[in-house]
Amino acid sequence: MPRQPEHRPDSFDYLIVGGGFAGCVLAERLASQLGQRVLIVDRREHIGGNAYDCLDKAGVLIHRYGPHIFHTNAQRVVDYLSQFTEWRPYEHRVLAQVDGQQVPIPINLTTLNRLYGLALDEAGAAAFLAVRAVPMERVASSRDVVVSQVGEELYAKFFEGYTRKQWGRDARELDKMVTARVPTRTNADDRYFQDSFQCMPLHGYTRMFERMVDHPGITFWPGTDFAEVKDRVRYEQLVYCGPVDEYFGHCFGRLPYRSLRFEHRTLDQEWLQSVAVVNYPAPEVPFTRITEYKHLTGQVHPRTSITHEYPTDEGDPYYPVPAPENAALYRRYEALTENTPGVAFTGRLGTYRYYNMDQVVAQSLALFERIRKKTLATAS
Repeated sequence: MPRQPEHRPDSFDYLIVGGGFAGCVLAERLASQLGQRVLIVDRREHIGGNAYDCLDKAGVLIHRYGPHIFHTNAQRVVDYLSQFTEWRPYEHRVLAQVDGQQVPIPINLTTLNRLYGLALDEAGAAAFLAVRAVPMERVASSRDVVVSQVGEELYAKFFEGYTRKQWGRDARELDKMVTARVPTRTNADDRYFQDSFQCMPLHGYTRMFERMVDHPGITFWPGTDFAEVKDRVRYEQLVYCGPVDEYFGHCFGRLPYRSLRFEHRTLDQEWLQSVAVVNYPAPEVPFTRITEYKHLTGQVHPRTSITHEYPTDEGDPYYPVPAPENAALYRRYEALTENTPGVAFTGRLGTYRYYNMDQVVAQSLALFERIRKKTLATAS
């Protein structure tokens, strides 16, 4: 378990705000490779940030903050995390409830054949979509990405309502990277991701994080706000993984974030769904998706636990909202970060980027390398 000493030392080389991927990776590297004394603080009562998993009252392993699916093409990230976990092979598949049936998403050959009662082959699917695609001189928004590939009808069925629920705004207002993450396919590949490495931590994310920070040079204080310790604890350097606008007192205004509300339930049956996640794009359905965790974890249990997910503007910040005006506002805060000595900003919230987990790990490894080189240069 992470160290939570009864006698709290008050002097550290590094204070890291945030106990998720960004903070834990950096803490582990600083302690194990440079011998630094590191304090991690987190407002929540546990390690792992949004990737935290735990047993619910029924004994089913769930992801408290919604499903976290690990996938990457970065061997360096795999090699690093493999020091702290074994892996369970898992390829993520998602269905969408559309027109009274559940069909694969991203849209693929099977989706088209089921939805329209066709028997297309790959070439036929390409031709089917080509006829419906709307040519555009410039693809500027998330809506443009989809409509330029599959046309208005499929956009309306799969993306319009889902995007509005997820982000609280129309896809016309969102950066194109939002829907570009869900590519259309003309073959029958129904995997949600196509990365070379797709696995889940064998014993869960929390156990992986616990091993990561199980080092005599790392101290973890859960349930601790940065404001409580910033003037009480002595430290040489600060790594801030929280919302960048909060650090600067929202001096330019608040950066928009989307949050999530989760309804966790245990059912007296072994399974509910054929896949881990089923999306509900229809605007009249108040939630965006239902997750069934045993598909992810491989756990054998006579009961099953599920989560309904409701996006909201209230609550913990989960997703930076990728819109042009928000990027412009962030650049003003970014200028402040570049002129704040002794503080490094990292992670989704610290850099206002919609990163996947592997990208956050890579970001922290890169930040550590910069710190290491600077440390060695100073020492010489």
